[in-house]
Amino acid sequence: MKKFLFTLLFVVTFFAMYTIEASAIVNDIVKVGLKYSGNALYSANLENEVGKGYSFGYYDDDRNFVTIGETSKKKIAMTAAGTIYVASDGSYSASSGSKVIGGWHIQLNETYDNFADASAAATQLEGYPAYISDKYRVRVGCYKDEAAAAEALTSLKLDGKVVSGSRTGVMVTVSKSTTVLFEFDCNGLKNLGVLPNGQGKKAVTWFKGNQYYGGFEYSRITGGKINVINVLNVEDYVKGVVPYEMTPSWPLAALEAQAVCARTYAYGNIGHLRTYGFDICCTHDCQVYYGLGNSSKGPTSASNQAVENTKGMRMFADGEIINAVYHASNGGATESSANVWGGELSYLQAKMDPYESTISIPNYEYTVTYTPKELTWVVQNSGYEIGNICNVYISEYTDVGNVYKVTVVDIKGNKLVVKGHKARSLFLSSTYGKSARSMRFRLSGGTPENFYINSIANPVPAMGGLAVISAGGIVSNYDGDNPYIITSGGTAPLIQEVVEAPEQFVITGAGNGHNVGMSQYGAKAMATLGMTYEDILKFYYTGITIE
Repeated sequence: MKKFLFTLLFVVTFFAMYTIEASAIVNDIVKVGLKYSGNALYSANLENEVGKGYSFGYYDDDRNFVTIGETSKKKIAMTAAGTIYVASDGSYSASSGSKVIGGWHIQLNETYDNFADASAAATQLEGYPAYISDKYRVRVGCYKDEAAAAEALTSLKLDGKVVSGSRTGVMVTVSKSTTVLFEFDCNGLKNLGVLPNGQGKKAVTWFKGNQYYGGFEYSRITGGKINVINVLNVEDYVKGVVPYEMTPSWPLAALEAQAVCARTYAYGNIGHLRTYGFDICCTHDCQVYYGLGNSSKGPTSASNQAVENTKGMRMFADGEIINAVYHASNGGATESSANVWGGELSYLQAKMDPYESTISIPNYEYTVTYTPKELTWVVQNSGYEIGNICNVYISEYTDVGNVYKVTVVDIKGNKLVVKGHKARSLFLSSTYGKSARSMRFRLSGGTPENFYINSIANPVPAMGGLAVISAGGIVSNYDGDNPYIITSGGTAPLIQEVVEAPEQFVITGAGNGHNVGMSQYGAKAMATLGMTYEDILKFYYTGITIE
C-alpha cells in the first residue's frame, strides 16, 4: 500500500470507491489472498514446519473452522480436480507428465455419517474418502476416461456410478505423488479449508518458500485454477506485514506507527477483493505480507514487539475507522486525498513535512528525461487521445507545492489536461523504466502557454492567469479551454503562442509514493528525534484518535 507506481491505478480505483463501512474482518480473523486471479495456482503444496498433519474442512460465516476430515501426512498438495499429470520432478499439471491421476472415478451410492466411516470403507476398496455436496462419500479409482471407469464399475460389481471431477472440485494428494487422500466439492458454496495440526504448539506451515501461521482456504468457485488464501488472527497478520513494509532495524516508535497503520488498514479495508473470497491481498496493491518469511527475511524481535506494544490499536476519525494509506517519502510535503484521488477526507490533509530532511533517505531525489517522441508513445499507450507532443508543463500546483495539473499539447494545438494522481501516472512507463516517483516534482523543457489579445503587444499568461466576471459582477479564475474576449468588433478568440518542441522534457523531484498519509521515512525521522508512535500518527493523519 505504500510506494510503488506500478500499482497506482489499483490503489486509486480502490480509493475512489472507498466509503467507511463495517470491517471485512470477522472475529479478528483476516483472510489474505496469497495467490489469486492471474496468479491463481493449478496445484498448491503445504508442508509442516511446526506440527504434523492437517485437518480438512471449511470456514463458516463466523470464520470458525469446521473439521470434516484429517491426515497425518506432513506434505500435501491441493490440485484442481480432473485429469492430473505428475511430472518427473513431482509437479502437477493439466497437460503432461510421466504419471497420471485420472479424472474419472466410481462413486459408491452409500453415504456415511463421518469421515472415519468413509475412510474405513474406502480403505477396503483401495479408494479414498470424499466430501461431496455436504455428504461423506467414497470414490474408487482414478481412470483415464469414462469408459474405463464404467468397465471397472461392472468388473468390481460395486453399487455406485461413474463420476468425474467437477469445475469446483479440489483433489488432495500426498505431495509429488499419485496417492489421493481426499476430494472436496461443494459446488462452490463452500471452499476447502486446510488447518495445520500444531501438535500442541502454534502451527507453522511452508507455502511457496515462506512460512505462515494459521490455516488455508482454497477457492475454486467458477472453475479453473485455485485461489489460495491464508486465514489467521489479525495480530499474526500484522506481524507478517510490518517487517516487509518498514525496515525492522528502524526505531521502535516508527515500527509501532507502521503496526497501527497496517492494522487499521486491514480493519478499514472494504473488502474490494471479496469476489476472490478474501479481505486483503499480500502485495503492494494492499500491504506486503509474507507471513513468517524464510531464513533470509522475516519478522524480528523488534518488529514483533512493535505489534505487541500496540495490540488492537487502530485509528479513527469521527468515530469511524480510517483508510490508513501511507507511502515511503513525500519530498517535503504530504498531500490531501482530494487533490490526489478526488475524495475529500478530513484526516488526509496536505501539510508541510519538516522531518524527512533531518535524515538521509536513499534515492530521495530523482531525475527523469523524455524526448517528445518517447513521451508521445507513453501517453498514447496509456489510452489518451493526443497527437505528437510538442509541449508539456505543470499548469497548477497545490497549496503546499505538489503537482496538481499537467497540460500536454500536441503539434496541432490539441491539449490534454490531467490532474491529481493522473498528473503523476502520466509519466509512468514500464517499457522505458521511467516515472515521476512522487507528487512533488518540477518539469522543465516545456513552456507554459502565452495568449495574446489582438497582437503580441498584449500577452496574457497561460489560462491560470485569466479571470472572468459574471453577470452579477463576481470575479473568479477562468478554468475553461477555449477563451474568447470581447472587443469593439464583437467577440474574438485569444491567439495562442506556437511552441516549438524541445529536445527533451526533464522531470526532477523528491520522494517516493502518492504523498497521502504517513511518510514512512518521515516516521523514522520523527522516531529518531524521540517522538512516540502517537506523535507520528497524529502528525500525518489530521484529527484522529488512536484506540
